Amino acid sequence: MKGMYNDDQAFDLMLKDRDSLVYEFHELGVPEKPGNLAFGTSIVYPGKVGNEYYMTKGHFHTILDTSEVYYCIGGKGYMLMESPEGDCDIQEFTPGKAVYVPGRYAHRSINTGNEPLITFYVFRADAGHDYGTIESNGFRKIVAEQDEKPVVVNNPKWQ
Repeated sequence: MKGMYNDDQAFDLMLKDRDSLVYEFHELGVPEKPGNLAFGTSIVYPGKVGNEYYMTKGHFHTILDTSEVYYCIGGKGYMLMESPEGDCDIQEFTPGKAVYVPGRYAHRSINTGNEPLITFYVFRADAGHDYGTIESNGFRKIVAEQDEKPVVVNNPKWQ
């Protein structure tokens, strides 16, 4: 997750103090071929780096037109989505709510609560993952805490 947060100094201090588990995912591991569905759970733990909430790295799918569905099992937070053209959307996660991520959108889960954000996800198994674009460019928006509330702001590191 190095380089994913706006405040590199706060990230380095966090690692120096403790090596926190920010998120994890568990997948069944079905064959990555047409016709199969990949699914699993994602858990984003509560916490912040600086004023930015813990989140997943985020990704596009290698087959760019691939959509994905997330269903919130527990916790609260947001799904941040962004198209290659710069269109951004954010949807709230609360228990029992599903979020549809359209094809062509990078996406990341963000935990803004005090409990783990747990989601179930499903997408076409042969879609692949493109993490490199996000590692290089980041997202145009971030979710940070201001006045003890989550707000969506421009990412000063976006390239």
